[in-house]
Amino acid sequence: MSVSALTRELPLSPPATQLSVVIPVFNEEECLPPLFERLYAALDKLALRYEIVFVDDGSKDRSIALMREQFERRPDVTRIVLLRRNFGQHAALRAGMRQSRGRYVITLDADLQNPPEEIATIVKLLDQGYDYVGGVRSTRQDSWFRRTASRTANWMRERTTRIRMSDHGCMLRGYQRALVDVVNQLQDVNAFLPALAYTLAARPTEVEVRHEARAAGTSKYSLLRLARLNFDLMTGFSVAPLQFLSVLGVALSIVSGALMLYLAARRLLLGPEVEGVFTLFAFVFFFLGVILLGIGLLGEFVARIYQQVRSLPPYLIGAVIEKSADEQREEP
Repeated sequence: MSVSALTRELPLSPPATQLSVVIPVFNEEECLPPLFERLYAALDKLALRYEIVFVDDGSKDRSIALMREQFERRPDVTRIVLLRRNFGQHAALRAGMRQSRGRYVITLDADLQNPPEEIATIVKLLDQGYDYVGGVRSTRQDSWFRRTASRTANWMRERTTRIRMSDHGCMLRGYQRALVDVVNQLQDVNAFLPALAYTLAARPTEVEVRHEARAAGTSKYSLLRLARLNFDLMTGFSVAPLQFLSVLGVALSIVSGALMLYLAARRLLLGPEVEGVFTLFAFVFFFLGVILLGIGLLGEFVARIYQQVRSLPPYLIGAVIEKSADEQREEP
């Protein structure tokens, strides 16, 4: 066995790996043991040569130690990618997809909310020729507030972008190798990978999958991070927010101009008045709010351009734990 620092971005082509399962991990020591038990059992039932790529996203608990122990048990199908620090879930997904070798690539969360047994459902649709398969949680085991916030975000996203993903929060998704290769070539450092793949897919589809309560621990996505993710989706795949503000600005200019003429006429006809001062204040504060919103949106787009121009890598890999090249060549 070998633990090698990463000196290459793509792994050597292995013999006939048909399925890669990419799982980002961040402080999931309580979830990993039941995940190992169910995941390997589910994949062993498939008539496919598979690999599991765990991507540790800077865990501070015993997650890395547990993954190393699992690697010792199943080195034939287990690989571990260690990022140098926490870069975020989607950066970890990008790292795992670049390291994957399979003809099919399926992503999965480590918290067992998407049952590993549902991987067979995704594989079946990939076998039918779909190049992108998105999971849709059939019975969400989340709070009412979280479900409502998700539906609201989906509604806003569908009206500001061309992305028609029913459930962008479900990480159980499948991709054909050709689509993964295209995504890996792109340099967008802030891309939401499932949405990016959806926009590039020739035959996308969705399928309902089970959703279970979290096996242990707490979600790493706070409401603030979820709101940020939805904001990134709207600004990362469309200029509709800016166009909307432009139209709103024109409309408000017309209304404010008409209001100014109306107030000027009243002053000429009725003389100075003090009534309506607070109404004017309300109009002024509303206009200021719209202006600040526009500045914020414009700043978001400028920040994306700035980050893209800097060309900083979305992640840095410290090491890859895998079988040595000699051991891979010795396989029948």
